[in-house]
Amino acid sequence: MSHPSQFTLLRTRRFLPFFVTQSLGAFNDNIFKQSLILAILYKLTIEGDRSIWVNLCALLFILPFFLFSALAGQFGEKFAKDALIRLIKLGEIAIMAVGAIGFMFDHLSLMLVALFAMGTHSALFGPVKYSILPQALREDELVGGNGLVEMGTFLAILAGTIGAGIMMSSTHYAPVVSTAIIGIAVLGYLASRGIPRAAAASPQMRLNWNIFSQSWATLKLGLGQTPAVSRSIVGNSWFWFVGAIYLTQIPAYAKEWMHGDETVVTLILTVFSVGIAVGSMLCEKLSGRKVEIGLVPFGSFGLTVFGLLLWWHSGGIPDSAAGHGWIEILGFGHTWLVLIDILGLGVFGGFYIVPLYALIQSRTVENERARVIAANNILNALFMVVSAIVSIILLSMAKLSIPQLFLVVSLLNIGVNAYIFKIVPEFTMRFMIWLLSHSMYRVEHRNLDLIPDEGAALLVCNHVSFVDALLIGGAVRRPIRFVMYYKIYNLPVLNFIFRTAGTIPIAGRQEDIQIYEQAFTRIARYLKDGELVCIFPEGKLTADGEINEFKGGLTRILEETPVPVIPLALQGLWGSFFSRDPGKGLFRRLWSRVTLVAGPAVAVEVAEPARLQALVGDLRGTVR
Repeated sequence: MSHPSQFTLLRTRRFLPFFVTQSLGAFNDNIFKQSLILAILYKLTIEGDRSIWVNLCALLFILPFFLFSALAGQFGEKFAKDALIRLIKLGEIAIMAVGAIGFMFDHLSLMLVALFAMGTHSALFGPVKYSILPQALREDELVGGNGLVEMGTFLAILAGTIGAGIMMSSTHYAPVVSTAIIGIAVLGYLASRGIPRAAAASPQMRLNWNIFSQSWATLKLGLGQTPAVSRSIVGNSWFWFVGAIYLTQIPAYAKEWMHGDETVVTLILTVFSVGIAVGSMLCEKLSGRKVEIGLVPFGSFGLTVFGLLLWWHSGGIPDSAAGHGWIEILGFGHTWLVLIDILGLGVFGGFYIVPLYALIQSRTVENERARVIAANNILNALFMVVSAIVSIILLSMAKLSIPQLFLVVSLLNIGVNAYIFKIVPEFTMRFMIWLLSHSMYRVEHRNLDLIPDEGAALLVCNHVSFVDALLIGGAVRRPIRFVMYYKIYNLPVLNFIFRTAGTIPIAGRQEDIQIYEQAFTRIARYLKDGELVCIFPEGKLTADGEINEFKGGLTRILEETPVPVIPLALQGLWGSFFSRDPGKGLFRRLWSRVTLVAGPAVAVEVAEPARLQALVGDLRGTVR
């Protein structure tokens, strides 16, 4: 079933005004911050070490995330998010007016005050920015919406950085920058007026104005979520640790290891930002419009591989006293290796970060979502500060080179993500399912929208291969509890996936009565909890590609827990390596088309085994 592209969201009022608002905010942040840094380095009369002032700028911008994120999380739940965004954007206009006065009069203190205020603006906006998306978008739009937001953010950061450089090169830079930052702030406010109503999640909440106790409480709330959510927050913050190290070292890397001038810095930033944008956009296509956390290990693997390659490919570009320009440096073959590595870091960074954000949003209850995202922002800021400390220690004290720093970060990435995936094996399980359904088969889906988005239902399907459950689980947006013959459940490697997914092993009554009865008890519990349960009523894999008789076990299930029944059919798996076809081979039917078809729900009153077998047979048709 075809779906519209995520870019169609840009034609909707529920998304476009918000997208423009947040992109302009990121754009203005970086124009102002980069212009201030360039003013300190090249324009203002300052005594002493200018690098100290540059580092002070970084501190002043990130400090509000520690101080005010907890308050922002409370605001995001107590007040209507659309009204809160408009108020924050009005504040941005006032802040930029102060910053403009600072630029016009070369008043460094005013500019630093405005920078701290802009950091506060960003800290207040962050929890609202990510918690409003699940209110505005359907679940099948969440990954695409997050991908667009990440794309817009990184391209806005890039545009702001480049725009600041262009404006600061002007002789009359002060009025140019001042006009730009105020004008963009006004445009951001005007865009925010188009954001539809987004009701408060907890209007009765009492605000805790103690920023220290509330920050601690917010962190505990975020890290006290389910392991999948809490470790996603840690993984998200780790991404910003890695990203901050790469982005901070780019100017020095371009100068010392690529022997380039300022235009080479811009070239690298452009390639990295485009990579993030491409990776973010591809997430929706690769995930099948659902929150597919199987992409996270894939992204982590790519971050490590391309980080190691960047270390390996560093050096080899001839020195230049004046510094190579960006056009000149593209004439060296080695440059292309480095740029491919940086592009790869960006693309796989997008694969890594977008599903994590979507998971945090989709698996957090509405009246806690803004505070959980605030906890994520606090931890992000902490990890970014730690990244600066680690860089200083490794570069200044341990005397590592910048490429060696990249090597250390890549190796650390293996350890950190191995820990996350060990604590939450669901990441690895979903990755294996995703890999199977995207490497061995071309999986197509038809009518899966007939499976309810919430509430209990019993799914029944024909049983063709050892990987039927993996393919169904990878296709359906909701988690499914599968009932599976215990000998298949205990297969090496696959057992890890089945166990992690909460699969229910079952044996024949005569084989093991204890396993048999435990299976029905668990099935009833899952259905009463409103979950999806999938059974293969044939009770065994087909030996000839045809559908075997449906057993009476499903009748017992429906008698104990009456729920709607959704018939499913798998087409195209017979003859594959995982089927029982005597003529199968490892490469036979490799990359063949496999289709999962769903039919309309069957009322429990008429859900008899023979009727369901006929319905599944009709759905499957003649394609085995």
